[in-house]
Amino acid sequence: MDSSASECQGSRMEVRRSSFYSTLDLVPQLEHYDSTLPHKQAKSRPSLVVLRRAFEVTGMEVENTATDSDVSGLPVTDSVSEESQAAPNKKAPVRFGWVTGVMVRCMLNIWGVILFLRFSWITSQAGILLTCVIILMSVTVTSVTALSISAIATNGRVSSGGAYFMISRSLGPEIGGPIGMVFSFANALACALNTAGFAEVVCDLLKQEFGISMVDDINDLRIVGVITVTILLLISLAGMEWESKAQILFFMVLMVTFSNYLVGTVIPPSPEKQSMGIFGYHSEIFIANLKPDWRDGENFSRMFAIFFPSAIGILSGANISGDLKDPATAIPKGTLMAIFWTTVSYLVIAVTVGSCVVRDASGNITDILTGNITEGCVGLGCNLEWNFTECIQSQTCDYGLANDIKVLGRISGFYHLITAGVFAASLSSALGFLVSAPKVFQCLCRDNIYPYIGFFAKGYGKNDEPLRAYLLCYIIAVAFILIGKLNTIAILISNFFLCSYSLINFSCFYASITNSPGWRPSFHYYNKWTALFAAVISVVLMFLFSWEAALGTFCIIFFLFGYVNYNKPKVNWGSSVQAGTYNMALSYSVSLSGVEDHVKNFRPQCLVLTGPPNQRPALVDFVGSFTKHISLMICGDIIMEQDSHSQLPDATDRLVKWMNKRKVRSFYTPFTADSLRVGARHLLQASGLGKLKPNTLVLGFKANWRESSPESIEDYINTIYDTFDSNHCLCILRMMDGLDISDQFDFEVNQGFEPDESVENSDQQSSERESGDGTFDKGSIDQINTVFQNDQIKKTIDVYWIADDGGLTLLVPYLLTRRKHWHRSKVRVFIVGDEHNMEERRNEMIGLLRRFRLDFNDVIVMTDSEKHPQPKNLSRFVDSVAPFRLYDEQQEGVLVQEVKQKTPWKISDKEFEAFKPKSERKVRLNEIIRRNSQNAALVLVSLPVPRSDCPSALYMAWLDTLTSGLHCPAVLIRGNQQNVLTFYCQ
Repeated sequence: MDSSASECQGSRMEVRRSSFYSTLDLVPQLEHYDSTLPHKQAKSRPSLVVLRRAFEVTGMEVENTATDSDVSGLPVTDSVSEESQAAPNKKAPVRFGWVTGVMVRCMLNIWGVILFLRFSWITSQAGILLTCVIILMSVTVTSVTALSISAIATNGRVSSGGAYFMISRSLGPEIGGPIGMVFSFANALACALNTAGFAEVVCDLLKQEFGISMVDDINDLRIVGVITVTILLLISLAGMEWESKAQILFFMVLMVTFSNYLVGTVIPPSPEKQSMGIFGYHSEIFIANLKPDWRDGENFSRMFAIFFPSAIGILSGANISGDLKDPATAIPKGTLMAIFWTTVSYLVIAVTVGSCVVRDASGNITDILTGNITEGCVGLGCNLEWNFTECIQSQTCDYGLANDIKVLGRISGFYHLITAGVFAASLSSALGFLVSAPKVFQCLCRDNIYPYIGFFAKGYGKNDEPLRAYLLCYIIAVAFILIGKLNTIAILISNFFLCSYSLINFSCFYASITNSPGWRPSFHYYNKWTALFAAVISVVLMFLFSWEAALGTFCIIFFLFGYVNYNKPKVNWGSSVQAGTYNMALSYSVSLSGVEDHVKNFRPQCLVLTGPPNQRPALVDFVGSFTKHISLMICGDIIMEQDSHSQLPDATDRLVKWMNKRKVRSFYTPFTADSLRVGARHLLQASGLGKLKPNTLVLGFKANWRESSPESIEDYINTIYDTFDSNHCLCILRMMDGLDISDQFDFEVNQGFEPDESVENSDQQSSERESGDGTFDKGSIDQINTVFQNDQIKKTIDVYWIADDGGLTLLVPYLLTRRKHWHRSKVRVFIVGDEHNMEERRNEMIGLLRRFRLDFNDVIVMTDSEKHPQPKNLSRFVDSVAPFRLYDEQQEGVLVQEVKQKTPWKISDKEFEAFKPKSERKVRLNEIIRRNSQNAALVLVSLPVPRSDCPSALYMAWLDTLTSGLHCPAVLIRGNQQNVLTFYCQ
């Protein structure tokens, strides 16, 4: 025992062995890649942060070599399989191999009642050649589907859920969810149909052989059907081990039945059999039965529709994928072998029965010909010394290939063995469907895609048996058995299965054509184009069998699809739809790069310096209001380098989830930089892809600029200057209460957007960031309502179009009015003019707006914009810039130049006087805005473009003056002097 324990410990240390790069760096091992599934705890691979900071624990490495995993701060886990970790006294769940789990199960479901009760009649109608064509056509669809199933099943580990699991993980929950629901229901109905078929045979046997009738035909069928499905339920509830033993018993009975049939074909027929049209192998019979003999209005498509449901059992093995030892090996091998052997059996039976039995016979032993008298004899029996002329001419023959559905039993060596075969085929199929439906439905319930079905997800016992789902399937089967008339439902079931086949093939094709690196099936014997062909053929067959049932099936599928697509379940299975979306986005982005820009296609593509978006929801909502479904929006977060190490690893995911919950269509891009200016410059240059890159920078107003350090003001204004120098448009949003809501939730302060803080505060904020239970998580969940999310019914949007910037100042309010919260708002445009030409300027502007097709009919001409501002307002402006003035008269000439170089934001007296007229106009414009727009919902003002020699503090004071005193959001906006509006057609 000690040696085994030491060996176990040694193997564990072997798994935990370090690479020769570092004692913390581990060698590749399986357990590190077992954490990609949802709700899986991460294993013991050290993070990059741990490896990068390894120097801090270098002294501990030598001493703690044996406990490297503990140094990494991560739990030690074994790579032992889950089953081996179970308690010794707990019996392992039953697992099946490819023979008993897949091949036998599929063969039993393919060999159904149609084989024994309808196949000989199909051969009579279509002839041997067309019957073989029907078989091969069906096999083509099922074989290609099996290849697609094999490819999907070998592209990673397959758990329980069968076809639903494969489709949902390949095409996503939108397609997988509807198919899982429909496929589960179809399996339950198929169980009812096979049970009803068995009950019908039993009732006929009791009535014809023993003369027993309990009530009447329909009620006898109901009684026997309910009793049968109850017994099958008890077998299923006993566990998969008992169910598998029952299936093996049925399989052995069918093997004996087939052997009995083949032996019967070579036994010389008795006169009684010859009177029924059975003569053994004859070339004349074979040649006569090669061609079709359509009767009673039957045709090829009708025969194909009757035969095809016998081939729908190919998913029986895949549906219990969770009970297989190795699904990736068992499903391909077992399914393909089942298709091969059942195809051979169908072809053999079609050829042999067509070579031994004539189409028409009377069953009257007195119809034997005596001597060589064949005068007046009609039919093939004449050459075989039998005269069936009377029944052929009167069409009253009861026997023969075209009239007797029990031909296979009569040709066999022992008749009643065929009855046992019918019982085995119908009961095995019913039992297989009864097991498959709950397994698939249980997986669907566990995924929580649809509401109110989670009750059926619970499993019991070592095999996680879905007992509740078994009872539900039983109730559905009993309900349809009690109805009795299932012909229409049978066609609907065929449509459900064909729909599943179509989507399985399409998912294989789609996963292949998207060229996703994650599509790596170990089964290589498939082709994407044959999969697409099978998908199309399956849809065609659906409408060929019954276009009404096909439409009904698709309506159900589309309804279930719409529900899932609307609710968007929070699952990520790495489906091929995601890969296809990526391919489309990449292809369109590349093709867009070759398209020249045109003014008609201009869209304001915004880089919004929000910091963490959840801290400035108003800025996010404002830009999202006019970019959603229209243009690109990127939320940029400039992180100071001193704070970059304190960022949570999953901060990006949390912020993206916050935006998704807020229904904001935006990208989030964090960027580490020394300053706001450097970060903004790099984001403007590097963010975006091809033509999908920002052309407009959106900032929040620096409301606390007077209390901020001069360096931060310089950094903020230089960001604006760089935007103009790079020929980008610019928007600055100012809110009365400010943009930042971090005080409400104690967020950490982003140094790129806020004034400098003390060292104590910075350290405290860093520690809050590092804690996993900090308020950052709360802020990423809570949603703060902003003014841009409220309905603005009777308020106006006031646009002060002071300077012609190319039309961006008009385009943004127009885009806002297309939103439901703003569509009732009235847009007023304010322009500069004189009193003597006021009406002319107004009409001119109205005409221009109409030619732009902008419904802004309310134009107001500001005729008093050249007046001097009120002294108190001008005095307030002078006081605001006083702390930033240089006051030349108090300095010596030489010192002034030195101070100016060290503090470029300072305003010299000369500069103050030079820009005084412009400053007065800004103060005057603010007076006009406050007088006209106090009750507006939003104010947009043309942003002044400063000269390169304008001091940053003075320009900051202008921006503050223009938007001060307003109780509504104010936007300072400026285009890049290039047209974004046109009234031309081309």
